[in-house]
Amino acid sequence: MPQPTLIPLYTPDKTAIEQSLLKRYMDWLFVKKGLYFRDYDDLWDWSVTDLEDFWESIWHFFDVQSHTPYHQVIFRPNRQDMIGVSWFSETTLNYAEHIFRHRSTQRPAILFASEQQPAIASLSWDALEQQVAAMAMYLRQQRVGIGDRVVAVLPNCPEAVIAFLATNAIGAVWSSCSPDFGTSSVVDRFQQIEPKVLIVADGYTYNGKPIDKSKAIRELRTNLPTLQQVIWVPYLNEDSQADGTTLWDEVLETPAPDGLTFEPVPFDHPIWILYSSGTTGRPKAITHSVGGCLLEHLKVLALHQDVRIGERYFWYSTTGWMMWNFAIGSMLVGATLVLYEGAAGYPNQNRLWKLADDARITHFGSGAAFYLACFRAGLRPIDTQKLPYLRTIGSTGSPLPPEGFRWIYESVKSKVWLISFSGGTDVCSGFVGGNPFLPVYEGEIQCRLLGCKVEAFDENARPVRGELGEMVILEPMPSMPIYFWNDRNDDLYRKSYFEEYPGIWWHGDYIRITERNSIIIYGRSDATLNRDGIRIGTSEIYSAVESLPEIADSLVVGLEQPGGQYFMPLFVVLHDGFSLTDELIIHIKQALRNQFSPRHVPDAIYTITEVPYTINGKKLETPVKKILSGMNASLATSKDTLRNPTALDQFISFTK
Repeated sequence: MPQPTLIPLYTPDKTAIEQSLLKRYMDWLFVKKGLYFRDYDDLWDWSVTDLEDFWESIWHFFDVQSHTPYHQVIFRPNRQDMIGVSWFSETTLNYAEHIFRHRSTQRPAILFASEQQPAIASLSWDALEQQVAAMAMYLRQQRVGIGDRVVAVLPNCPEAVIAFLATNAIGAVWSSCSPDFGTSSVVDRFQQIEPKVLIVADGYTYNGKPIDKSKAIRELRTNLPTLQQVIWVPYLNEDSQADGTTLWDEVLETPAPDGLTFEPVPFDHPIWILYSSGTTGRPKAITHSVGGCLLEHLKVLALHQDVRIGERYFWYSTTGWMMWNFAIGSMLVGATLVLYEGAAGYPNQNRLWKLADDARITHFGSGAAFYLACFRAGLRPIDTQKLPYLRTIGSTGSPLPPEGFRWIYESVKSKVWLISFSGGTDVCSGFVGGNPFLPVYEGEIQCRLLGCKVEAFDENARPVRGELGEMVILEPMPSMPIYFWNDRNDDLYRKSYFEEYPGIWWHGDYIRITERNSIIIYGRSDATLNRDGIRIGTSEIYSAVESLPEIADSLVVGLEQPGGQYFMPLFVVLHDGFSLTDELIIHIKQALRNQFSPRHVPDAIYTITEVPYTINGKKLETPVKKILSGMNASLATSKDTLRNPTALDQFISFTK
């Protein structure tokens, strides 16, 4: 495998290191705890060895405010099991309350721009507090209380942030989907958690086109029988409103005579429900804790991205990606949150870089696919944007290849800290990411994050250095899921992460930890598709494709290509009497786009005679992916485990 250059693209100067929040934290540990660490590696070793002292130090360093004291930092009933670990027992707190600790009259709380509204709008802290208070009071009046679910299908707009903060302030549980999700995809997610309130927009814009969602919303409402109230946001048309809904502006007129108050909840109380990709059926409802996300977001955003009070934080995302939730966390450390709704390349590929300049963004983030699209388009923001305020550029979602690193330093800004970040919906944060002490090498992630005991396992489940291995986490983290919603006995939870190595978190990425303890990620090791940083469940694609009368069976895989590209072919078995015409290809693509999203549309469609299956009836997605990536078929899978072993021959032919 190609090795990245050992010449750093960026090296922090002494001033940057000395002024970093990570350095301040290490100095605090020395003064307050008498702990001295020679370098980051020493600090990391301590953080994953003495979990109790480390996480307690995060609590005190960030002055976490609780309504009742904790009795025990970590309680692990079974040393061989990460499920069931409890943190900071007996304490009660509130995530939104910590955000409003940073209210200020000197700086805005939120900045917002969109395709519809190119000019940057500003929301003050006073206005944000007033609107969150009104929304929270309205929810209370609708008898929404601790533990009830509030769900939303909204663009990435201030209304979504306001709705989340109000939901969290009263101790309810939040969940959101992006409006570009198909209705069946949203139903599969929200139906599981039985929401009381739904907040919806009438539509959204993308690539300059308004996309009306009124019909989809009507269908969604009929499939959510537990709904007691629907709040309507007229995003596309200010005069729109569906029958039986309450207008957003009416909600904001709700009197809140006591102002904004916060409901303290236990550390392990649910904060939000995110969703798995749906690879093996219905998307799993991954439930995170208030306290776990609070501590994790404080740690990562302050110590590993060096986000400071008064800076401006932007991550290009939709409300259906965990990076939306994570970006809200920047407000915990006093940053102004910058939002953008619309296509990253409309009206041209320079749109977000112009936003970075106009909004004076300090921390700019996006999926790796965005940077690669800019690179392939020959874009050079450095020629048109000064970006004097920009300190960091973040990349996540999929591995950023070396040419992506080089493009940022050559074409965006030569003196910027590029943070390649990897984690997931599973923890609503990262396992590996940035470090203000260390240089940046092309194609490499700087470090394993504090408190994240990440290793690369070889085929014998032994940690290795300098070799490709399975990414595993050996110790629990507070932000790991508290459970999957409606998962009796944690069966799905255990199967998702702990089946490969009992008691050890298996993440499904191939990684290499270098001799310098940096990390290179080589993509997914399981069958989950990963389009533009969004995981896609193969089962969603199968449900749409195989409902068509022409299709008898199907198989889809995702292939990482050189240069960071991603190729997603779909293989279909046709019923007798049908052929793969141009019209059928268009029909298949339209079905996937309409039912789910544009990301579900394959790059190419091919016919095969049969799909290979295991004896247990599972499609051979991962072995087929390995074969198409060049692995010998005999190494990809054992034919003894297959119901129809000759079916693999077709894919061997494809590689030729």
